[in-house]
Amino acid sequence: MTVIEDQQSDLGAAFTEVGGRRVPADYGRPERAHRAVRNVVGVTEMPYGVVVVSGDDRIEYVDNVVSNRVPTDDGEGVYALLLDPQGGVEMDMYVYNAGDRLLLFVPPGEAESLADEWRGKVFIQDVDIEAATDDFGVFGVHGPNATEKIASVLNGASTPEGHLSFVRGRMGDVGVTVIRTDAPTGEEGYEVVCTTGTIETEKGEQRPNAAVVYDALLTHGLNAAPFGRTTWESLTLEAGTPLFDTELDGRIPNVLGVRNAVDFEKGCFVGQEVVSRVENRGRPSKRLVGLRVDAVPEPGAAVFSGDEAVGEVTRGVASPSRGEPIAFALVDFDVADDAPILTARVGGEEVLASVVDLPFVTGSDRSARIPSY
Repeated sequence: MTVIEDQQSDLGAAFTEVGGRRVPADYGRPERAHRAVRNVVGVTEMPYGVVVVSGDDRIEYVDNVVSNRVPTDDGEGVYALLLDPQGGVEMDMYVYNAGDRLLLFVPPGEAESLADEWRGKVFIQDVDIEAATDDFGVFGVHGPNATEKIASVLNGASTPEGHLSFVRGRMGDVGVTVIRTDAPTGEEGYEVVCTTGTIETEKGEQRPNAAVVYDALLTHGLNAAPFGRTTWESLTLEAGTPLFDTELDGRIPNVLGVRNAVDFEKGCFVGQEVVSRVENRGRPSKRLVGLRVDAVPEPGAAVFSGDEAVGEVTRGVASPSRGEPIAFALVDFDVADDAPILTARVGGEEVLASVVDLPFVTGSDRSARIPSY
């Protein structure tokens, strides 16, 4: 469940399940929260699974199995993929070098299985791998005023400057790590990480660390709006950010255009041969594009060029910022150039769809995951 369910309930949260974890879906008006993030700043709980990798061989071990180079310096992170032998995405993750250990933020519900699998593959290396999801609370802070928000409540450190770099400081007497995100919402973004222990208040009461940090992020300094997964879906689609469940899972990275997640010159990771072969061939068979649609399509909805099926929708929303339906679709590679006007099947009917440049909405920062070919 969420690490601060009582606070979320007091704010009027309606809940949903994400990877077996109960988290807020919205607070009654997801479109209003969406606009608050686009215009000022918002706070959301990030339901990551967390894996901790320690031991002298931790960097070498993880580097050998993920698609990007694991950073060797404390305070740095990277976005990477775990691939199957056929080159398909099994999992995406953020890998952070936290000095004597690596912290891996993985999709909700995936930490236990990943830790079990990797432990079974450790032979002579000095590596310890543990699922630690319940040990951490992680909150996302996004919006054009996110830097100002963090600066107003972070003590003992300045806000981190580089994407996926982090600093350590305090919020309301709780030790925190603050990460500069790679802008999945298309806005300035940070993630604030704390342990799920407790702290003694001035009144001698024990209060959860996560509750103290969340309260500081919402109400101290510059106020922020709470938002849930419904708004996360619309923000990330507007920003042109592919997500694991809807776009990435099972697909080859080259098809998705997530070039920031793969070091194509790096050796020794599963699926490398397939990824390199597609890269060297010049282009994949399909690509991920943005569509403006006359009605919101469901995932899996067919996309047509004339009478020919040329792809399928992965995700669609009614964009609060644009005031119209938008979608991601995987289509034949040449379709976007040869047939910019398409149709999509919505409710058994074909509606007009047109390919648009990503991102759909230009915010205060640019998502590092925007497809690139």
